[in-house]
Amino acid sequence: MREGLERLVAEMVDRGIVFEDAVDAFERAFIVRMMERHGGNLSAAAKELRIHRNTLSRKMGELKIRR
Repeated sequence: MREGLERLVAEMVDRGIVFEDAVDAFERAFIVRMMERHGGNLSAAAKELRIHRNTLSRKMGELKIRR
C-alpha cells in the first residue's frame, strides 16, 4: 500500500496538483468508499471513521457528496 501511495503522491506533485486539492480528492474518495461500505448509513460510517456524525455530514456538504 505504501508504494502505491508514494506513486500517487509523486504523480500528483509532477502534475502540479496543489496540496489542498490533493487533500480534498483523498477525503472525497475515502468518504465515498466508507459510505458505500455502510450502505449510506451516516452514523455507521462516522463511527468507523471515528468522527462525529455531524462532522461527517458537514464534510460531505463541503465536498459536495450526496448520500
